[in-house]
Amino acid sequence: MIPPVPTAWPGLDGNAVGCREKLKMLAENYAEVSQVLQDAFEDAVLMGVDEAAMRKIFADIVAGLHSPKRPVA
Repeated sequence: MIPPVPTAWPGLDGNAVGCREKLKMLAENYAEVSQVLQDAFEDAVLMGVDEAAMRKIFADIVAGLHSPKRPVA
């Protein structure tokens, strides 16, 4: 089961993001990414991929995400 959308999104200054438009976009992105991951996970498991291995693959993808605030080396 996918956890509910976070109730607070921490900002760089330590305070929660408060702009309604930003919160709306974050919630929409969360829902979209959650659904894509769930679909991909189900497909992989149904095709015989080990669940733990698939979770590790997803974790590796997240760990490798590039920040738009840092230049690519």
